[in-house]
Amino acid sequence: MNKRIKKTRNLEMYKAILTLETVDELMKFFDDLCTVSELQAMEQRFQVAMLLNEGMIYNDILEKTGASSATISRVNRSIQYGKDGYSVAFERLKAQAEEA
Repeated sequence: MNKRIKKTRNLEMYKAILTLETVDELMKFFDDLCTVSELQAMEQRFQVAMLLNEGMIYNDILEKTGASSATISRVNRSIQYGKDGYSVAFERLKAQAEEA
């Protein structure tokens, strides 16, 4: 397959995710959708993103999460130059915590 051909995204999957209402429902959905390794990788990347957002340095993140320096660097690039998905999530989590 030609790598230049961009696959269209499955919008139905994202719409399905938006229908889920609880953390338990989301966890069950992702347990069905992903392998254990895929989930662990995504959870680790999100943890790395949270720690980077808090200002933690690479060496401390590596020690705390076990993530490779390549993973930490990749997540950091996404935070710095990505589409602001992490930023939206962090802002909303912060707002939820302040409401609680």
